[in-house]
Amino acid sequence: MTTPISILDLAFIGADETAADAFRTSVAIAQRAEQREYQRIWYAEHHNMASIASSATSVLIAHVAAHTSSIRLGSGGIMLPNHSPLAIAEQFGTLATLHPNRIDLGLGRAPGSDQNTMRAMRTDPRASDRFPDDIRELQGYLGAASIVPGVVAVPGAGTNVPLYILGSSLFGARLAAKFGLPYAFASHFAPTHLLDAIATYRNEFQPSEQLSAPYAMAGINVITSETEEDAERQRVDVSRRRIARFVTPSRELSAAEADDLLASPQGQQIAQMMHYTAAGTPETVHHYLENFAEAVGVDELMTVHPSPTIDERLRSIDLLADARDATAVAI
Repeated sequence: MTTPISILDLAFIGADETAADAFRTSVAIAQRAEQREYQRIWYAEHHNMASIASSATSVLIAHVAAHTSSIRLGSGGIMLPNHSPLAIAEQFGTLATLHPNRIDLGLGRAPGSDQNTMRAMRTDPRASDRFPDDIRELQGYLGAASIVPGVVAVPGAGTNVPLYILGSSLFGARLAAKFGLPYAFASHFAPTHLLDAIATYRNEFQPSEQLSAPYAMAGINVITSETEEDAERQRVDVSRRRIARFVTPSRELSAAEADDLLASPQGQQIAQMMHYTAAGTPETVHHYLENFAEAVGVDELMTVHPSPTIDERLRSIDLLADARDATAVAI
């Protein structure tokens, strides 16, 4: 039995592209994923990042939902310290009302931005300390009874939008376990504490009204191609683009410049962020993903397809689905 796979779409704005191009790409990815029976697609809240267009996460979810019909859509995640729980309950209550049984609400406690951007958003630096209490308040707004007297989320109340806790440390794992919620680890860019976090979550899990047993997810980068050589070419290209985004965001780097940076201690640190990457032919990638899921102990994989072009991303999504279909037929 193969592990369910989903997609985290960061709404990348490629070189010489606009946010409008990124949104068209997100729709195309969602439609393809729906056709190929992926489990769900999530979008991440980031701010002040020139290469990511998913800052208004709930708006993008609404747009993609209007252009698809069945695949689950959600946030991976909403950075709750940037918002009031009531506002998020109203936004996702609206989404769930318009698109019943299709909406997920993944929550993180990081700001998703730098300090200057936090100030521009009027985010209280201490807001992350209220994260557990804000989750409880949000649960009340989306459930049958608000815990804030006289305040009801309209729409939102009674929609019971499923909540997921996102994290890259033991804090999120323990919180998800305590609240009895599904847990998603951001191992596609923060691999260090993956094994400890998943083990902690499973060991400390307490059943809740939403979830009777632990449900763990993990992010992983995927580059699937017809040949190992082409997958490696794409992986190298992705690594070069990533180092340029982090180190020299104001200018492009030549291949030689990017390779020199990747070989430096700083570059090695950045490259380590993509430690969990499955790159190769469909059979190679599928085998890697199944071994990864078993070794880590996760119930679902959240794949990120970072290939340089939209055609290569769609091809990666298709080829992985083909490999899984072939395995299912063989079983």
